[in-house]
Amino acid sequence: MLSLRASSTFIKPAATFRARTRPTRASRSIFQFRAMAAKVGDSIPAVTLYEGSPGNEVKLQDVFKGKKGILFGVPGAFTPGCSKTHLPGYINDYEKLKAAGAEVVVCTAVNDAFVTGAWGEAAGADGKVRILADPHGELAKGLGVVLEKAEVFGQNRSKRYSAVIEDNKIKNLNVEEDGTGLSCSLSNVVLDQLKA
Repeated sequence: MLSLRASSTFIKPAATFRARTRPTRASRSIFQFRAMAAKVGDSIPAVTLYEGSPGNEVKLQDVFKGKKGILFGVPGAFTPGCSKTHLPGYINDYEKLKAAGAEVVVCTAVNDAFVTGAWGEAAGADGKVRILADPHGELAKGLGVVLEKAEVFGQNRSKRYSAVIEDNKIKNLNVEEDGTGLSCSLSNVVLDQLKA
């Protein structure tokens, strides 16, 4: 019969183990990686977003293919600045933006599609501004506009920005300096850019 005995030769005292306090070279490169910020002339990322429900996929490059339009991002649906100022500005200025050449106006937020759908409905965006969910922040990462505010929002979000897009190319890009302000990304700024 085989007997099992604990042997002290297999167990090292806790004091002899040394915790590794420095990240390895491989892990350092992961932590130091930052997406390069998009710039004028770049193509918009080939990402899939969602409209109204997780089953309704929208390929962003299909939306702007052969069209001139506006893409703007917000830190979150139903947040004060986004709901009281940013989105309503684009809804209220929709006819002016359209007259200035915008064929499509798209708003994105790092939220799930149910939340962004309800937000668009509550704001009266239907027929004016398409509200697309970026639930995993893929567009925000691709544009280099990730807002690292997980302590506030529960996860990283998107900086507040706006862009004029023409046939999937960025013609103008306005990113709020602190990521959340309400100045350069507003509809009146984009309207002037469309007219220029």
